Amino acid sequence: MSQGYLHRKIDKDLKAWKESKQRKPLLLRGARQVGKSSSVRELSKQFDYFIEINFDKEESKDAKIIFERHSSPKPICNELSVIYAIPIEAGRTLLFLDEIQSCLPAISALRYFYEEFPELHVIAAGSLLEFALQELPSFGVGRIRSMYMYPFSFEEYLRAIQLNILADRLQNASPEYPLSEVIHNKCLQQLVEFILIGGMPEVVSTYVRNGSLLECQQILDDLIISFYADFSKYKERVPTSRLRDVFSSVIMQAGSKFTYSKVLTEANHGQIKQSVSLLELAGLIYPITHTSSNGIPLAAETNPKHRKYLILDTGIYQRFLRLEVAQILLDGSLTQINKGALAEMFVGTELVKSQNNRLPAELHYWQREKPGSLAEVDYVVQRNAAIVPVEVKAGTKGSMQSMFQFMSEKNSAYGIRCSMENFGEFQNIKIYPLYAAGKIGNNS
Repeated sequence: MSQGYLHRKIDKDLKAWKESKQRKPLLLRGARQVGKSSSVRELSKQFDYFIEINFDKEESKDAKIIFERHSSPKPICNELSVIYAIPIEAGRTLLFLDEIQSCLPAISALRYFYEEFPELHVIAAGSLLEFALQELPSFGVGRIRSMYMYPFSFEEYLRAIQLNILADRLQNASPEYPLSEVIHNKCLQQLVEFILIGGMPEVVSTYVRNGSLLECQQILDDLIISFYADFSKYKERVPTSRLRDVFSSVIMQAGSKFTYSKVLTEANHGQIKQSVSLLELAGLIYPITHTSSNGIPLAAETNPKHRKYLILDTGIYQRFLRLEVAQILLDGSLTQINKGALAEMFVGTELVKSQNNRLPAELHYWQREKPGSLAEVDYVVQRNAAIVPVEVKAGTKGSMQSMFQFMSEKNSAYGIRCSMENFGEFQNIKIYPLYAAGKIGNNS
């Protein structure tokens, strides 16, 4: 690993793609500044030659002309090789097309790389890629492989700050084999810091470099401003101010069913709905959709009218709300933060990051559908063939009436409580500490 680069779990998948005999052009998808370009540059060190084209930059205009003029990869590569004075050779060159959403012909050309020049390693990425793909709905079905990338997970963060032994211990722990209290408390301490810092790579690398929480807060402010700046690039006809209003409302309604009437804006229902869709496409928010949970897959019985939303990063969330970071660190607890919404958000984002990165992540929750009967389970996950309810508690106590109701109605073998407690189990409840939320969704 080169100095300055912080290892990501996706690195292993990128290497496997590089070495695969049945390789397709790779489309790296995810929100802005989650580390896509950095991971590709790290992979490039395994090649003799590397060409990076950023279609958002002025110096890429000649490359854009080439893709507009040709669709076949051989003439494209011949001309790119001359422009960049770098050989493009199968097996030796990595061609990286960054911010590819700004050059639709380049997206269309990816399918021809698979058909006519499959030996060449080609990766494309873009922070607003999903907008472009909507305009090209069948651009490369079966000819392009997607890989989704998110901010740092808690495990990635532990390894970034050189706590590899702690990360290994956590990886091997389970409700049957809990951690010692000393190690558990160490994980809790790191968890509170991570939730406040968040997993955006620039923030994590700053904290690794100088340990300054103040500087991390300043970078989080910069990231929020950059998200707002991107709103003007969204192609749909929704004013930037509307998107800001809706983004703010998603943050304020975190942990609850999203209610359109609570959005403080002059927009009508249609504009709000469109804004939510755009924010979701940009990867800034993740939907949690109600599922009846009567069978698998969970997505087969969803109701899109009942949705909650998370934003992509707890650091962004706490900075937006201007939480008292110093007080939280002194308390070492999340119990007083927004009645547990931050803990629920952390668990949701960890569940997203733990899913198969070849598919778009999905989150589900359950609420009882009988009128006058209130019951809601924070998350429902599929573990092997079982449907498992997950309740999140910001502290070490709390009622689990809704989960027991779910288990009774759905004949669940067990449920999961995610809290500040150590690993453990009682009756048919498995306890996972909040910091181990990433283990819940991957059958660990």
